[in-house]
Amino acid sequence: MSLIVEKFGGTSVGSIERINAVADHLKAKCDSGESLVVVVSAMSGETNRLLGLAKDLSAAPVTREMDVLLSTGEQVTIALLSIALQERGVNARSFTGGQVGILTDKVHGKARIQQIDDSKIRVEIDAGNIVIVAGFQGIDENGNITTLGRGGSDTSAVALAAALKADECRIYTDVNGIYTTDPRIEPEARRLDRITFEEMLELASSGAKVLQSRSVEFAGKYKIPLRVLSSFEPDAGTLISYETGEDMEQPLVSGIAYQKDEAKLTIRGIPDQPGVAHRVLGPISAANINVDIIIQNVGADGETDITFTVHRDDFESCKTLLENTAKALGATEVLGDSSIAKIAVVGVGMRSHSGVADTMFKALADEGINIQMISTSEIKIAVVIEDRYLELAVRGLHKAFGLAEA
Repeated sequence: MSLIVEKFGGTSVGSIERINAVADHLKAKCDSGESLVVVVSAMSGETNRLLGLAKDLSAAPVTREMDVLLSTGEQVTIALLSIALQERGVNARSFTGGQVGILTDKVHGKARIQQIDDSKIRVEIDAGNIVIVAGFQGIDENGNITTLGRGGSDTSAVALAAALKADECRIYTDVNGIYTTDPRIEPEARRLDRITFEEMLELASSGAKVLQSRSVEFAGKYKIPLRVLSSFEPDAGTLISYETGEDMEQPLVSGIAYQKDEAKLTIRGIPDQPGVAHRVLGPISAANINVDIIIQNVGADGETDITFTVHRDDFESCKTLLENTAKALGATEVLGDSSIAKIAVVGVGMRSHSGVADTMFKALADEGINIQMISTSEIKIAVVIEDRYLELAVRGLHKAFGLAEA
């Protein structure tokens, strides 16, 4: 009997009608002989409603209390789904993240999973029950409720699949798989039948919203096949798995991802000396702000400039930290720009073919788009541009790499 972890996002459980549809689906899977662990998000819109309530009371709520508040959204869903399954004669039991032993660190709002005690879940599975788990949450070593941040339910699902050594983890959402780019921008975007962990991780970290990057990291590390499917229409979806020899025959680029909520910061005129990068970026890391693309340049005058990107939500707080650092280092100035976007082209075919960067740069030049920053990895090239050119750039690159072709 195969063990499957299935995760349903907010739109998939966004109403009683949708919860009933998910319950019918799970009953059919159970009847076919699958053992199931199900992870669910809060109902669509519920997390934002809870956030709004907190903001009505305080401009800066304590993060511990926010985690207590936001975790209730998933708790509602697990109970409702369990009730729906029980009405269909299916044995189901609901659990919060803490109840099933998801232990995290102490960083409220952005907690990371440290370990999972799978013993309680295995007892329930052996008893023939479908286990319904609240995604997005866990507890720290002191028993405090924690939440995992954006896309945390995906991470919960894949982490549980890894701990249980599941045969597959299926992520049900409102799209029927991974596309070559966002179909809302490029109508000719094509769904991929299969993609590698490496490619999906690069796409997710570059802004593709279908999966959270931490969930892909988990799946790749623990060799858990991951499948993205639609909860609204029957389809095989997209399988995310390991690279094989056949992957080298794939197109040079498998997909284009973008991130429009980006900001850029530059600190100029820093005296060039060992440890400068640490002194600039250390306080930002200590504030739990993620830095993406980093460029350091040493001029002929012996002074250093460092430019990096962060999420737009972190722009103001990061700029304040950087201005304090500039004073301490005697830097010339701090510059900021919160109207940028990042676009990345990703593909395992880059390993064995040249010319990808040239094709990308030419396509952007043909559209009159200036490149501000460039970052590369073995299977990714990312650039920073003005955000007003984002959609034009995505369409131009999609066409340049022939991604609409089957």
